[in-house]
Amino acid sequence: MVDRKALKNPNGLILGTPGSGKSFSAKREIANAFLVSDDDVIICDPEAEYAPLVERFGGQIIRISPSSSQYVNPMDINLNYSEEDNPVALKADFILSLCELVVGGKEGLQPVEKTVIDRCVHQIYQKYFEDPRPENMPLLQDLYEALLKQEEKEARHVATALEIYVTGSLNIFNHKTNVGYQDARVVCFDLKRLGAGLRTIAMHIINDLMNSQVSHNFARGLSTWCYYDEFHVLLQDELTSSYFVTIWKMLRKKGCVPSALTQNVKDLLASRQIENIFENSDFMVLLSQAQGDRQILAKQLGISPHQLSYVTHSNSGEGLLFFGNVTIPFVDRFPKNTKLYSIMTTRPEDRKAEAGKE
Repeated sequence: MVDRKALKNPNGLILGTPGSGKSFSAKREIANAFLVSDDDVIICDPEAEYAPLVERFGGQIIRISPSSSQYVNPMDINLNYSEEDNPVALKADFILSLCELVVGGKEGLQPVEKTVIDRCVHQIYQKYFEDPRPENMPLLQDLYEALLKQEEKEARHVATALEIYVTGSLNIFNHKTNVGYQDARVVCFDLKRLGAGLRTIAMHIINDLMNSQVSHNFARGLSTWCYYDEFHVLLQDELTSSYFVTIWKMLRKKGCVPSALTQNVKDLLASRQIENIFENSDFMVLLSQAQGDRQILAKQLGISPHQLSYVTHSNSGEGLLFFGNVTIPFVDRFPKNTKLYSIMTTRPEDRKAEAGKE
């Protein structure tokens, strides 16, 4: 047992191949945080793996999909959103990176496009900050309409790219938030029913929303544990990567204990931002690693050949634990004859055995 809150920087990474026990390790920690503290827990769940645990703890599952009636507004902002005096500045960074995802292309947003987006962002939030009522919170449609009013042709180009997300078939993020998740102790955002392209955008939006909720909790004197599964998706684009790292650095100051999980270590380490993520994480769980990943991690983390043996063809739940300056091997043998195990496991054989009992 370790207390991540005792670390100078509690940010953590959980890395391992499929079946090595990444999500189980996260669920172990979520269960502990829920049972022994009053902290809140927020989960970004692209593969719908956490629902049974969240339901058992009486938490809230928000399923984001084209057929869902649950909506979150990516334009939501609160007065505690940023540590700076001007919260719109950080929100503008988020919206720029969101537009970068939407516009796409190898070159991404051009300088003029960034300028007009930034200009429009400040315009559409003016009404809300003059009178911060929910009905004055802008929507994606407000950004779309503000862009169409600009003189630059580049503004129309961005607006055209946004159109499918505003009035088209992918308009699931053009609604007022209608889920009251702010008072739930455990919240899970289930993104499994989204297509690959929309899931990337959704993960980016949920990342921003989680930061907003952490700020809300911090203002109320509450700590928050955040879990980002498959987070390498956010590192595949330079602007979303940069925004994620910005949030990663800020969370510690807001009483947050964040964890990022991924099996794609090569993709993770290929990001220009990876050094910032490693340098701002004092907690790490390394489970079984593929050969290429082992060599990269050994160089990046200074792991000795002997230590490396603990993540070489290791069984599920076995690996290395990095806690501050301490590195130790571990074996987690969670008792399988418990209710907690039955709702945390995602192993097909365990699921089949559990179904046979019913």
